[in-house]
Amino acid sequence: MELVIKHVISEGPGAIGDFIKSRGYRLGIVELEKGQTLPESLAGVKAVLSMGGPMGAYEESEYPFLKEEDILIKKALENSIPFLGICLGAQLLAKATGSAVKKGGCSEIGFFNVEITEKGQDDILFNNVSKSLEVFQWHNDSFTIPNDGVLLAQGEKCENQAFKMGKCAYGLQFHVEYTPKMVEKWLLNDSNSSNIEGAETAKEITGKAMDVHKKMHRDYIRVFANFCSILDAP
Repeated sequence: MELVIKHVISEGPGAIGDFIKSRGYRLGIVELEKGQTLPESLAGVKAVLSMGGPMGAYEESEYPFLKEEDILIKKALENSIPFLGICLGAQLLAKATGSAVKKGGCSEIGFFNVEITEKGQDDILFNNVSKSLEVFQWHNDSFTIPNDGVLLAQGEKCENQAFKMGKCAYGLQFHVEYTPKMVEKWLLNDSNSSNIEGAETAKEITGKAMDVHKKMHRDYIRVFANFCSILDAP
């Protein structure tokens, strides 16, 4: 089973979830906002995907499940279980490995370019992926790269965009899992949508989401396929 951790109902595995299921994998989704709990053991879990959410990685007192997830992430690292953290999930991976997550450290809402580093180009996750990607961002916090971490992608405004820990744990600040429908829902439900850079209305950013998704489809699919190859590795 591939464990998917959802911190809020609206931020699910999206496109990567659909791709993984199409490859025959079985997703086990934990809905933390609905009061579901994380497993105490990772026995039978072949991978962990930690999705986004509006809370900060440091808000454990307000969201006790974040402390439990910290323990789970450390277990995944100790057992070399493939891990993919997206947005908040990436910040939680950084926190679990001793790095700082900066409150309000760097805000990005909208579409931004990230560059795959030389080490990123040599890594299996970004194998055969374009060096420059236009990605969807929705975050205010940022993280530092752990001492033993490897920077895989960087941005102009927020430098740390993707990193790797150990053999198979990855954190991506940007939303590779997004679909245009997901973006539309986020815009309708979030009061910060008016602050999205380069777009005056939710309709405009939704339209751009569709255009970018079509343009970047090959690269997104390549990342998904690469992650599946990590799951299949001995």
